[in-house]
Amino acid sequence: MIQASRIAVFAIATAFAGPLHAERTTAAPDAQVYFIWPRDGTVINGGKFWVRMGLRNMGVAPKGVKMANIGHHHMLVDTELPPFGEPIPSDRNHLHFGAGETEARVELPPGKHTLQLLLGDHDHVPHEPPVYSKKITVIVR
Repeated sequence: MIQASRIAVFAIATAFAGPLHAERTTAAPDAQVYFIWPRDGTVINGGKFWVRMGLRNMGVAPKGVKMANIGHHHMLVDTELPPFGEPIPSDRNHLHFGAGETEARVELPPGKHTLQLLLGDHDHVPHEPPVYSKKITVIVR
């Protein structure tokens, strides 16, 4: 009976404690993520192309690897940077490369598109400080 009371008290205290916020994973202050290819202004015929992603002063590892100065790539397509304290969404505008890829084949519909890279930690949350590339534009024909 006493054990059940302790569990009930713990459950009530936990319920009213509010959401738990984990500390963000540390990034090297001089880290840089960038596009190797395509370059800003590239015209792509056919819609399918290889994206090559670069990273300086940090390492790339698959999702789930929890270490400072380690992360994996996310590519933002036709969207703005998400809130840095939350996991990066996973949808058609937020492509995850959680296996630790540094290159990937993607397909975009015809038109003008913006691309930006954002490094995420083991839980897909941007680092502190956040590591993101400049936004580039590509044209798909």
